[in-house]
Order: sequence, then structure tokens, then C-alpha cells
Amino acid sequence: MSQPWHRRLIALLPGAFRRTALRIEAAVDDRVAGFARSLPPATRVLDAGAGEGQHRHHFAHCKYIGTDLAVGEAAWDYSRLDALADLARLPFPDRSFAAAINIVVLEHVPEPARVVAELARVLEPSGRLLLIAPQEWCVHQAPHDYYRYTRYGLEHLLTAAGFHQLHIEPLGGFFTLLGRRLLDAILYFQGGWRWLLFLPAVLLCGPPGLLLPWLDFLDARKDSTLCYACLALRQ
Repeated sequence: MSQPWHRRLIALLPGAFRRTALRIEAAVDDRVAGFARSLPPATRVLDAGAGEGQHRHHFAHCKYIGTDLAVGEAAWDYSRLDALADLARLPFPDRSFAAAINIVVLEHVPEPARVVAELARVLEPSGRLLLIAPQEWCVHQAPHDYYRYTRYGLEHLLTAAGFHQLHIEPLGGFFTLLGRRLLDAILYFQGGWRWLLFLPAVLLCGPPGLLLPWLDFLDARKDSTLCYACLALRQ
């Protein structure tokens, strides 16, 4: 995967430090890994919006199919996709899969209701869906970045498509969000004379950015969150 230099640098850190710096990415990966472990061997799984297939390894025991329109990042390698397709018009028969994932993709589709309905169509009755979508995130993969979602918007989309037994979980609260914003602020001190302020920005924003998420216990509702993880069953 092509990544900005700071992500490549963070990737070199020991595991515990890397997970702290990329707390939300780690939480997303944990949810996908847990979902995969819950599936029996040989389960047919659709990764709708698979990108470079970064989640494929979690489903080694399953029959994994990755599909994407391949317009997210020009530098990405889409060669491992099993199907090139518009998620609003999936090229699979009804009830083709027992499980599906849609991971930080729903903000990139112009017709989210249609995409969720397509996921319901290709799932078997009682088929399981893991969907993760952002509520507060910077613009990315422009110009294909259209929406942000509250828990209520996600609930509406899922129930309208025929999903039930919804479990919608915020991945972090206000203090995780604030900490991430502080870490992101460091990236503005790059280029030309701004490099002179880069180290002060790291010292000023880095420590609180890493420590603030530990205060999330103070935020009981977690209405200010970077993203939601949704588990649902097809009726």
C-alpha cells in the first residue's frame, strides 16, 4: 500500500507504539479480525470495497472474494482483486455469500443506500455484515469522498435494506478524536519555512495526542467519534 511518509515511519515502530499512534486503524483491524474468527471454515465472504486486499489474510480459512471499482488511490495495487465492479451493481447472484465486509468504504460511494441494498441482496438469509464507516474524518481519496455518517444514519440505511439485530459501536470517543486531530496537526508543519516549526509541533502536539485517548472513559455516549463499526444480520 502506498502511504504518506509519516505512516511509513510509524509502521517501523514496535507493535505497541504503532497501535497507540494509529489507534483507530488498529481498532478497525481488530474488528475485522474478530469478525473473521467468528466465521466457520469455507464460509463465502465478500469484501465489498477491498482496495488492495489488506483484509484478505484474516479470511485465509474462508472463501474470500474481494471486489472494488479501483478508483480509490492511483498508487494502489488492485491486481489481487477477484472482481472489478461498482458496489451499487454487484456482479453476483442473489444469496451468494454467507458474510460480507464493507470497511471504511461507504463514504466513497455516491449511492450508499443502493450499495447497502446490494450487500443485502447478495447475502444469504441470516448472512452477517460488518460495516465500518466514518463520522468525523478528513477528506481523502478525493474526488471520490462524498459522505459522513452518524449512528442514526447508519441504522436507517441498514434497516431500510433489510438488516436487523444491529450492533453499532463507536470506535473511540471525544478524546480519541481530539488526540487524532492533534497528531494530524503536526503534518501542517511541512515544506519551506514551516519545517522550522516541525519539531516544536511534534513536542507540543505529540504527547497529548498519544495520551488523550486514555480519557475516553469520561465520554459515556461517544457521540463525537471518528467512525462506527456496525454488525448486522440480513433478514
